[in-house]
Amino acid sequence: MPSCLGLYIENNLIKYAKVSKEKDNVKVEAFGIKFYDQINEAIEQIIKETFSYKNAISINLSEEMYNYFNLFSMLNKKDLRKVVQTEFEFLCEEKGYNVNALESRYILVNNIENKENIKAIHISVNKTELVKRSQQLDRYRLNAVSPLPMCIPNLLEIGPKDNAIIVNGEDKTRITTIINGRAYQIDTLDEGMRDILTEINMKENSIAKAYEICKNTTIYTSEELAVQDEKNEYLEYIMPTLYKIVTETKKIMESNIVAIEKVYITGTMAIINNIDLYFEQYFGGVTCEILKPYFLSTIVTNINVKDYIEVNSAISLALQGLGEGEKEVNFKEPSFWENLVKGMGEKQNKKTKKKLNINLSLKGALDSVEKGLLRSAVGLAFVIIIYTVLSVALSNSINAKEREARQRLEETNSEIQKIESDITKVKEVTNEYQQLKQNLDDLNARIEERYKTRNSIPNLLVKIMSVIPEGVQLTSIENTTDKHIVIKAQALKYEQLGFFKTKLTQEDILLNIQSDSGIMQDNLIKVTIEGDLP
Repeated sequence: MPSCLGLYIENNLIKYAKVSKEKDNVKVEAFGIKFYDQINEAIEQIIKETFSYKNAISINLSEEMYNYFNLFSMLNKKDLRKVVQTEFEFLCEEKGYNVNALESRYILVNNIENKENIKAIHISVNKTELVKRSQQLDRYRLNAVSPLPMCIPNLLEIGPKDNAIIVNGEDKTRITTIINGRAYQIDTLDEGMRDILTEINMKENSIAKAYEICKNTTIYTSEELAVQDEKNEYLEYIMPTLYKIVTETKKIMESNIVAIEKVYITGTMAIINNIDLYFEQYFGGVTCEILKPYFLSTIVTNINVKDYIEVNSAISLALQGLGEGEKEVNFKEPSFWENLVKGMGEKQNKKTKKKLNINLSLKGALDSVEKGLLRSAVGLAFVIIIYTVLSVALSNSINAKEREARQRLEETNSEIQKIESDITKVKEVTNEYQQLKQNLDDLNARIEERYKTRNSIPNLLVKIMSVIPEGVQLTSIENTTDKHIVIKAQALKYEQLGFFKTKLTQEDILLNIQSDSGIMQDNLIKVTIEGDLP
């Protein structure tokens, strides 16, 4: 039974599902969700846990673009391809894209608005992003790189007259409109679960915890708002994004010229409880439900169906890798050997179509035709032998180069890790040095301040002695904080104390001088004078 590992990859999260299929029998052998910091380590761990080293792997595209071209239906296949390419080149010129930097695929569907035309759903992606995504699995059997919105219908048994919408709420929200049983339109919304998870993560500092919070959150329809759980503080992060998504989905549904019969909800958004009821209240009687893979009813298991639904995206990619869905949207370039096998198969098919009417007889001498055929057979045998030898040699050479490249890559990664470790140590030593320098600067500042004020008090006393009038007695002089001085004095007359205060000001002995009104005690007037050393 052939198996394929589907990997849906987005920022900090990978959904995976290993699916096997034989005829109509589909089985999910392993599945799960993994949060990651290092994507290569996460992928290797998933492949190890699912025993998928020798299995085919199917992954999603990243940041792909969708465009649509209307074509005349009477054109042949070759002309259609040329027209699509020309239309795309015009579009790139209009929008300022570099057409050579983009890889593209397209499929053709019937145009429901104009039966004389057909519609090309054109998908393009930056080649650099495509290579980057493919290189993450270059050590394994990657056989499909496909746009998720075109794969998600693989989870449904769709009839030739079915009209539906699939709202796939992952990192971004992708809306796949299905008309007459085939994907007809792909719409991308900037709003998605990335917004919700990011908001909660800023509060909880954990994407995994933010995911679990969404999984345990229940939202309410308009009739149930009165009994809404006020303790759920995270609804304020969830509901605004959901409202934008449901509003845009309604606009898309109403813009179709055919009636949409059902709305399916999938992706991370589907883990929120009652999400289907929330959507349904906006769609005027159109049924909304959580998308469940069509084959789940045939699987006998004690696993909760909701656990399968969490990884719908990965399951749909795995089914795509097993040959379901639109094969033309696979962006994985065939290898040299795949092209070779395909070419040989095509040649063989052409040969079998030709009927040779040649009568061979081994009796008597060989005629010219028989001699020619014998020479051709011997020559063909030599060609096959030489081709086999060269193929084996080339294959061994390629394998050796691949091993050498992997070894160099591992050595390079090891050196990079050492460099990163050294950089971390240097940063730690630098931080320690900066802390020591800061401590030294603080100590020097304190010492300098101490020396600065060391002689200030004796100098103050000398200056006070030179200006204190007769009859004024100082009961205390206190340096309370830093340069602040508090003087308590007494005299028989207010004039004597006022003269003393004036002298302190005029001679700049103290700054910012303030004093209280004084009190009479034991026939003496007692005042408190405060000021700062200059």
